[in-house]
Amino acid sequence: MPAAQNGGHHESTPLLQRLASDHLHLHHHPKVWCEDDDRWWVRFPAHVAYTTWMTLSSNYVNVLLVFVPLGIIAGALNWSPTPVFILNFIAIIPLAALLSFATEELSAKLGQTVGGLMNATFGNAVELIVSIVALRNGEIRIVQSSMLGSILSNILLVLGCCFVASGLKRSESHFNETVASTMSSLMAVSCASLIIPATLYSVLRKSSTDTDEHILILSHGTAIILLILYIMYLYFQLKSHAHLFDEVEAQEGEAEEQTEGKILGPVAASVALVVVTVLVAVCAEYLVGSIDDIVQTAHISKTFIGLVLLPIVGNAAEHVTAVMVAYKNKMDLAINVAIGSSMQIALFVTPALVLLGWMMGQPMTLHFQTFETVVFFLSVLVVNYLIQDGKSNYLEGAMCLGSYIIIALAFYVYPDDAGDVGSLVKALFTGGA
Repeated sequence: MPAAQNGGHHESTPLLQRLASDHLHLHHHPKVWCEDDDRWWVRFPAHVAYTTWMTLSSNYVNVLLVFVPLGIIAGALNWSPTPVFILNFIAIIPLAALLSFATEELSAKLGQTVGGLMNATFGNAVELIVSIVALRNGEIRIVQSSMLGSILSNILLVLGCCFVASGLKRSESHFNETVASTMSSLMAVSCASLIIPATLYSVLRKSSTDTDEHILILSHGTAIILLILYIMYLYFQLKSHAHLFDEVEAQEGEAEEQTEGKILGPVAASVALVVVTVLVAVCAEYLVGSIDDIVQTAHISKTFIGLVLLPIVGNAAEHVTAVMVAYKNKMDLAINVAIGSSMQIALFVTPALVLLGWMMGQPMTLHFQTFETVVFFLSVLVVNYLIQDGKSNYLEGAMCLGSYIIIALAFYVYPDDAGDVGSLVKALFTGGA
């Protein structure tokens, strides 16, 4: 009887009865009802069912998973481009949330260093998968716009929402300005890596017949250097200067303690990563394949789709997480999510895509059009000014949001065939025709 009083059960107690009577107890010991039955054919399916349910109930956005089979069916049956695009667009949102969840579950079991590498690799996996599919199809503009859009949405939209959310409850919020300054400095370096190819292109295109080849050589070399810098930053964050990030680690620990606990083991998390990655790849294939027809029917440019719409899909769950922790005044963690994610895109994902395009024979370069490069530079400049004092308020958040809306409107009217405006800028400054 003492065992029963402590929430235990006799071996002969039916499985479903134990589940019903220990409903509250299960939240703290999720495997107890699976592991105390000697029959593996009962224990294993029960464990799988419970783990699956807890995974699906980990985020409200998972109700949108119903769109995953719908999107795949729509693409497989060659429905009209508009429903194919919309269904797969919505389907990727919960898949991105599940991918993030499985990555966090797996990285928690692997220690800080390996966990950091896991988060760096899979933290922006959706953008990477969509971009790889687009790159394979030769959609260079989609890839470049998606990368730039992911960066801008994080440093302006997400950061702005975080500042506003925190400012709703307090007049001023504080965060580690050293960490923020380090991240923003790396963003400035990545910004320079886009300005240099754009400037070189403007100089070479009238004086050299091998301009594209020279830009490719510059992009490949720059991509390797950026990847080296990112690896050095990971070592800086996880080893040599880990004490600077103690506050972020503490806030992450507090956020984990407020959840019900870790759900997936290493094997289950790995299986979930593989399954979700395959589903994202399938949905991305149909999504990218319908973009050309959407551009024709909806009269929306590829640049706007890549820069505004696709980043919303890939980062929706991450955006909500950042805003929630900012509302709880965990600004170091919010800054790390917003700017850290942008830095991963700029220093890891984009250079990796350049090198991948090199291997695939696709001319993926770091030469973005001049207008896009100027927008990126101004955005990084604005954010650096706002975070350099280590304080934030709702007005600064409104500035970030206003800047992002202006940029989105500009790219909405920006045509894909606008071309590089370097010659126009040069003409304005020199008075030439």
